[in-house]
Amino acid sequence: MKILDLIPITTNLWSDDVAAYVTKHLLPDTEVVPKWLTHGPGSIEGEYDEVLAAPEIVSYCQQAEAEGYDAVFVDCFGDPAVRAARECVDIPVFGGFEPAIYSALGMADRIGIVTVLPHVVSMLDGLIAKTGMRERIVSLRYVNIAVLDLHELSGLVASLVAQAKQAIENERVGAIVLGCTAMVGVKEAVAEELQNQGYQVPVIEAAQAGLIMLESYVRMGWKQSRLCYLPPRPKSRSWWPGNDVVSS
Repeated sequence: MKILDLIPITTNLWSDDVAAYVTKHLLPDTEVVPKWLTHGPGSIEGEYDEVLAAPEIVSYCQQAEAEGYDAVFVDCFGDPAVRAARECVDIPVFGGFEPAIYSALGMADRIGIVTVLPHVVSMLDGLIAKTGMRERIVSLRYVNIAVLDLHELSGLVASLVAQAKQAIENERVGAIVLGCTAMVGVKEAVAEELQNQGYQVPVIEAAQAGLIMLESYVRMGWKQSRLCYLPPRPKSRSWWPGNDVVSS
């Protein structure tokens, strides 16, 4: 099985350590290949960044299908252009949000998300509304750290623990979802520190959850519904001034 890990920004956040962490629970015959954008935002921290990333995300998903990939993981918790990509390809496509939330729902009734910045909160609130999960996702907090600054792990862990503790105590949350796929390598430390403080709750890392869900979908032969994700009608479409007009 071959999965494209599409990092939907122009910054290369992939490394050997990241690859080892997000793929460590996959089966041995699953190959994960990273790719990132040539045009778009340096990071995604709001709706504007999502829109800038969307055209190339869809294009790369189409290329992946043509090149024989079995699935695409759009490596962002905001699920940018995921629904649009599903209209254009038959292979499964997931972002970070749905798999992490679906995983959490099996472990707790009340879910909390801790994301990066206040700029992201309204975007995630929209995703919560679209999925009809408002009664289950009862806390949406942020650590106030930009995506490209998440590499300082000790400060990130401390901030995540503090926000998770507030969610547990104030909103009676039973599971914590890390609300950015760049929050890699910290899930275990956050869970351990929460347990040390008397809170035994699952902590879900979105990239691991997304890749495992895609692996399962491919093995089960599942694809998106064509009653929901209808293919785009053929018509002339142009991207932006200076680019060639394309038809699909």
